[in-house]
Amino acid sequence: MDLGLEGRICVVTGASSGVGRATAERLSAEGARVLLVARREAALRAAAEACGPRAEWLACDVTDPTADEEIVTEAVEQMGGIDVLVNNAGTSFAGAVDDLTDEDWLDQYALNVLAPMRLMRAAAPLMARRGGGRIVNVCSSSAKRPSATNAAYSVTKAAQLSLSRIFADLWAAHGVLVNAVTPGAVASELWMAPGGLADQVAAARGISRDEAIALQAAKAPLGRLAAPGEIADVVAFLCSARASIVSGAAWSADGGAVAIII
Repeated sequence: MDLGLEGRICVVTGASSGVGRATAERLSAEGARVLLVARREAALRAAAEACGPRAEWLACDVTDPTADEEIVTEAVEQMGGIDVLVNNAGTSFAGAVDDLTDEDWLDQYALNVLAPMRLMRAAAPLMARRGGGRIVNVCSSSAKRPSATNAAYSVTKAAQLSLSRIFADLWAAHGVLVNAVTPGAVASELWMAPGGLADQVAAARGISRDEAIALQAAKAPLGRLAAPGEIADVVAFLCSARASIVSGAAWSADGGAVAIII
């Protein structure tokens, strides 16, 4: 299937690893020009190189209040515009609700709500002037089924879903289609790296790392964690010309873990 992404200018945040990197690679393989955005310069450069010669990269922190202007300006001046925005930057950690500080809550709000809001606010008018575009917010199954072990993440991801719907309603008539994807646990650095969620859950529950991963996998009828590329495939479709009737949706990509149809 031709996704109609040839020559499209795409911005992907959180693009140095995991779902973000897989998404950038998938969009590049479809012929898109991709601006990869993340904080870690070395990993970001490597990810851009993996995407090929038409990819560019920009090292910045999306929670910086000026990041939206910096990112959009880079896309316009270096690549000629912006047709697709994938808000993927995010992180989580396991912890009890009572252990969360005000700063923990504010950090998650800045990352999962304010940062994507600013970028959508900056990018959507430019897309509309170019005849339309696509925005995909990579949220989480925790937004639909909150977890007490990552409460601030769950609450702010739920807010991100509401944010997606608001912008979808505002911009659909202008040809800018806004959607969300809600992955479950993904076998990316967030879960699998040393000190990541697998190790954190194992330590909190007094079980082995392998047992923690198996416990998480068992939450989904599919019985496993997703590969980053599987989530990237869903994102790429929503970025594409083939998704021309999809707006304001929150696509589950969690192996069936959340037992609702919404």
